[in-house]
Amino acid sequence: MPIPSRAALVDHLVRSRIAGDVATPRDNNLSHYRKLANGDRHYWLGLELGDRWTDEQDVLAVMAERCGVNDDPSHRQGQDTIDPELTVDALERMAARLRKAAADGERVLFATGHPGGLLDVHRQTAAALRAAGCEIVRIPGGLFADEGMVFQFADVAMLERGATLWHTHSPAPMAAILDCFEHQGTPLPDLVVADHGWAGCAGQRGLDAVGYADCNDPALFIAEAEGTLQVTVPLDDHVTDPRFYDPMTAYLLDAAGLDVPA
Repeated sequence: MPIPSRAALVDHLVRSRIAGDVATPRDNNLSHYRKLANGDRHYWLGLELGDRWTDEQDVLAVMAERCGVNDDPSHRQGQDTIDPELTVDALERMAARLRKAAADGERVLFATGHPGGLLDVHRQTAAALRAAGCEIVRIPGGLFADEGMVFQFADVAMLERGATLWHTHSPAPMAAILDCFEHQGTPLPDLVVADHGWAGCAGQRGLDAVGYADCNDPALFIAEAEGTLQVTVPLDDHVTDPRFYDPMTAYLLDAAGLDVPA
């Protein structure tokens, strides 16, 4: 995989709709912002937001600043956007944290609630960090959450139900892993690389955590604004072909000083 320049990556993100005019409609975004502000914990992604975000206009303002959605509250229907420049900025912040993990030989846990889109992004990142001397944390066997099994495939923790890798926003699977580590006396990870409630739960527990989030998942952007998450990368987290993420992953790993797995 050739390493794209920043300009080439921005162009690719827009053409593949990872950023730019994304598939997520504006009314869906605003609905999620409103539900978060109304205290619906499904949209808190494992974070404890208290009463700090009860105005959906405040949520919209954060999303405009950190994700690049349209900041006009009267724009209620049609298309919404993710700013590709913000995506690349966040990738570079994430790369700096991965570089530190590699330099210090940290123990890193990977997890995804979006296996259909982001599994290989996490897998390639895990492989690159292992090659650089990091320990990729293995999760205990026999863990269950949300009527499914929490297991690890290709170095990435996921939820499985009925022989299907499960799309989930829930923090419960990550909580099951961290609770088991604490019960067993196993050291917690130095870094968690994840998305959805997996990232939110880890950050809320006080772990160093970085993650990816779509423009209809405002909680992780709020978490970065508050300092609970170190980095949140804005992107469409399930585009039509997961191979579209490969140039993005190559750029991330190269910026971190890591080899891109073959």
